[in-house]
Amino acid sequence: MSAHPVDEKLPALKMATSGLQHVAAMYAGVVAPPLIVGAAIGLSGAELTFLTGACLFTAGLATFLQTLGIWKIGARLPFVNGVTFAGVAPMTAIVASTKDRSDALPIIFGAVIVAGLLGFLAAPVFCKAVRFFPPVVTGSVITLIGVSLLPVAFGWAQGPNPSAHDYGSATNLGLAAATLVIVLLLRRFTRGFVKQVAVLLGLIAGTIVAIPFGVTDFGPVAEADVIGFSTPFHFGAPQFQLAAILSLCVVMVVSMTESTADMLALGEIVERPVDERTIAAGLRADTLGSALSPLFNGFMCSAFAQNIGLVAMTRIRSRYVVATGGGFLVLMGLCPMAASLIAVVPRPVLGGAGVVLFGSVAASGIQTLVRAGLEKDNNVLIVAVSLAVGIIPITAPHFYHAFPQTARIVLDSGISTGCVTAVLLNLVFNHLGKGRDAQDVTHPMEAGEEIAGARTATAH
Repeated sequence: MSAHPVDEKLPALKMATSGLQHVAAMYAGVVAPPLIVGAAIGLSGAELTFLTGACLFTAGLATFLQTLGIWKIGARLPFVNGVTFAGVAPMTAIVASTKDRSDALPIIFGAVIVAGLLGFLAAPVFCKAVRFFPPVVTGSVITLIGVSLLPVAFGWAQGPNPSAHDYGSATNLGLAAATLVIVLLLRRFTRGFVKQVAVLLGLIAGTIVAIPFGVTDFGPVAEADVIGFSTPFHFGAPQFQLAAILSLCVVMVVSMTESTADMLALGEIVERPVDERTIAAGLRADTLGSALSPLFNGFMCSAFAQNIGLVAMTRIRSRYVVATGGGFLVLMGLCPMAASLIAVVPRPVLGGAGVVLFGSVAASGIQTLVRAGLEKDNNVLIVAVSLAVGIIPITAPHFYHAFPQTARIVLDSGISTGCVTAVLLNLVFNHLGKGRDAQDVTHPMEAGEEIAGARTATAH
């Protein structure tokens, strides 16, 4: 009996290049939080490089936990883990409220450790929510994940610095468009291995095209050290302050909600629908990775939704490919010079590739909604309102400006608010009362079995 594509081990070259694609897709998302928080603290250039490398290193370790797994830890799906952006706002708030800026990182690290450990203990309970995620909910959430990520790609396409004079210039947008066209042409006119690594080839080609325009900066490679191990507690022993712990516990709940939605989405894409046990194992990997991350000077870790788009587009579903990507992240954390090679890729080039990646996630959500029973008015309402609520932070970023900062951690995440809305509306319309339709509340695992059976019947 052949192994499921998720458990397939590919040839070394294909494994390496496909793993690099995952690193390229999530690199900017991993390095952005430490750059923002480090700048708020006022770290020197060397300290900022150290903090960024530490986050890459811990992202690799967390990815190992998620893809390879140990005991009951790890979803064992092609999931990339990295620093969650949901923690940036509360971490910068902690920095602003700290009198001595040298204490800021130890306070953040202490809060992350506590939030991670509490989340690890809560994972078996949190995973019970899976039965409230039928196709009408998962389809809405997957679509929202893609739609929420697209503005990130559009921001990358304009340039790295919104205050720069060339932000949104014709050159930057042209480079993004050129990269997008290259990826599309490779996907259309090539086959096999080349087609599957089209995004990586597009990033390389886009970077080369960008050189004459002066957008590609090789300075970081020349200045980077060859070896730079992240020594434990480099910035000081963790400190534990209640306010900081509470704020990052809220972030942990948001992160666990998004990770649950991401696991359900990925399970559908790789045709291995997840159950409560898989979600619990995945959440344990997220939370344990977060709890261990501060030991090596990293921040809270979570699943990266943008890599789901890469899996959906390339159809390379092997978790060992993503584990290989995790290995590259660890090496980049240990070798700043290697990390700087990815940093050479201009942001507009990443933006062009991101349009394909993130759009693929939204398309996967639409595919799920096709079988969600949208001929029923109740389900149409669930999708309509969930998408509307989830899109609020994208279309009206200051909509919740009058709410407390703690509440905005949740409200400003369209994925979280849309997910909660979809779950609650599904409960009201399809679970409560005597008239619910069993078809509307199909368990995600049962839905996956029905699809697999239908595919088998069609094949025969």
